[in-house]
Amino acid sequence: AGGPAPLLALTVALRTLNCFLVQTSFVPDEYWQSLEVAHRMLNINNYGYLTWEWANGLRGYSYPLIFASIYKALQLLAKDDVQLLIWVPRLAQAVLAAFADVKLYSLVRHLENAETAKCVYFCQLCSWFTWYSCTRTLTNTMETLLTIFALSYYPIKGSKMGSSCKYLALIAFAIVIRPTAVIPWIPLVFSHFLQEQRKADLILHNCIPVGLVTVGTSLIIDRVFFGEWVLVQLNFLKFNVLQNLGTFYGSHPWHWYFTQGLPVILGTHLPFFIHGCVLAPKRYHIFLMAVIWTVLVYSTLSHKEFRFIYPVLPLCMFFCGYSLKHLKAWKKSAASFLLLSNLLPALYTGLIHQRGSLDVMSHIQQLCNNSYQSQAFVFIMMPCHSTPFYSHVHCPLKMRFLQCPPDLTGNESYIDEADVFYSNPLGWLNKEFYNDTLLPSHLIFFSVLEQEISSFLALRGYEKTATVFHTHVPQGRVGSHIYVYRKKTEMNH
Repeated sequence: AGGPAPLLALTVALRTLNCFLVQTSFVPDEYWQSLEVAHRMLNINNYGYLTWEWANGLRGYSYPLIFASIYKALQLLAKDDVQLLIWVPRLAQAVLAAFADVKLYSLVRHLENAETAKCVYFCQLCSWFTWYSCTRTLTNTMETLLTIFALSYYPIKGSKMGSSCKYLALIAFAIVIRPTAVIPWIPLVFSHFLQEQRKADLILHNCIPVGLVTVGTSLIIDRVFFGEWVLVQLNFLKFNVLQNLGTFYGSHPWHWYFTQGLPVILGTHLPFFIHGCVLAPKRYHIFLMAVIWTVLVYSTLSHKEFRFIYPVLPLCMFFCGYSLKHLKAWKKSAASFLLLSNLLPALYTGLIHQRGSLDVMSHIQQLCNNSYQSQAFVFIMMPCHSTPFYSHVHCPLKMRFLQCPPDLTGNESYIDEADVFYSNPLGWLNKEFYNDTLLPSHLIFFSVLEQEISSFLALRGYEKTATVFHTHVPQGRVGSHIYVYRKKTEMNH
């Protein structure tokens, strides 16, 4: 690896390839909390959909605004073709990820030496989970990238690159995008505060101005789009921590991050991470503290997901690289092992696992070109938010999906629409579409549902027009394939 410029070019090329080799869906938030919102912000005709989080002011517009700007630029250039709307935001994320990778390299090179920096950079590029996540339009991805940028200005002992103002501004921006970004930084900022001679200066000249500017900017952006003053971060905290309503989306045992979360996202890097932690000099213990502290804090919340701890993965990569560098005679074999053992999970999760919910969108996109777009009505009968929505269709097609907002009124017997539907799909369909004029022109659902609603499909004159592969590990309501059914009479009009 040469200096940062050739390295950056190489990394951008790699992350661009990475972007095109990730064609699967991970979690609904990838679209529903970023692209769908951006698409809605852009549209003058106001077609688009905002989830309940937006109705309740739990999310801020600062992050979607980045994508809305990209959409606006494409629109002004008359290039707002649906494929560009899908890929350009992801390519932008890929370029940012490349910059972050190079920042990580430069940081380690500055703290240690070029040799260790190469090892950390190699570990970062090998990580299957980073490959899987870093080009996605998730708030967790942005939070992770901003964490790397902030780390490169963090005044660790022995670093001359430290800039309190820059790193605090980057953390503040990350917190605006996702309030939980504050978690990994609590031990880091506290440690910086303890070793800082001019404590009052740090607070008065850095923390307070940075905080005021970021919160102020985020408040104004949200005021413009919500149409009223909303302090999103406070609402987010109330919902997820004080009311613990996140459990609505599932809960896990307290030890989940230690026994599954961290081991899975680290994958075969795990032994290197442990070895690196043992080897690393004392001044890097603060990085390890940040990792442990973050995992502990998230362990106290009952709703757990792999992506929540993604922001500490680059810190883990630092220790993995440190270990790799010290393996002297074994270094080449270890590097080959890391590369090969991460290649398969990266390609499998990126190209195969859960790809149906994106592939099926191309069948819906085709309805936009047809002359009967005005008569088309697509009903997605899948667990809610299984697929993206208007950001991947980009025409005012009539679409509907099963709703599943949590109950915020404290009603004990509340059941969401998706649960009601799944408790008796056939009965629900007959009741909902009691009249033929109400019937959707297209039904989209997972293969596991077909048997149960076959009589409805036959009676109402639906025929299967497409079968889309989704996953090798179907679970519960999620089938291995997605079926597209069309009402036969449509073609005769």
